Amino acid sequence: MEKKRKIAWGIAGAGEKMVETLQMMKKIKKEYEDEVDIDVYISKAGEQVIKYYGIASEIETNFNNVWVEINANSPFLAGQIQLGKYEFLLIAPSSANTVAKIALRMGDTLLANSAIMGQRADIPLYIMPSDYEEGVTITKLPNGKDLKLTLRKEDVENIKKLAKMDNTYVLKKPEDIENLFTKYF
Repeated sequence: MEKKRKIAWGIAGAGEKMVETLQMMKKIKKEYEDEVDIDVYISKAGEQVIKYYGIASEIETNFNNVWVEINANSPFLAGQIQLGKYEFLLIAPSSANTVAKIALRMGDTLLANSAIMGQRADIPLYIMPSDYEEGVTITKLPNGKDLKLTLRKEDVENIKKLAKMDNTYVLKKPEDIENLFTKYF
């Protein structure tokens, strides 16, 4: 039997599209379970958000390897990415904070550090920012209520900066993740 390929899926502290992204990842895991293993890496802020949305146990139940950030190098995701253990790093959803850190080369969190180190080793980075376009957006809170957010040009500029980086690809919505897996597997 051929060895399964692996990807690292990072979850940052963004609530926008969190539930839809989890549903997409469960669908992909089921569809590609014979070909790929998905290891999940959750930032400290991501852990707070998944608990707030009540989906922490759903992630742990559906994925075998789930790690939560202790610091920028623990668990040692950056090294594993640089050594080619993973086909690519996918951060979805990504907070504006994580996008900014990667764009500005500030590797002081697990996901930002791993993304930057992976870029240096020419490992593809796919990132789905929660904040994509300037202007007003409405997001759903876990209690079902709407929250109005105004996305600033500074956040969008960081996304554009990322999109210009070599081997770095910005995804707009959870459905784009499915196309990514179709491309690779």
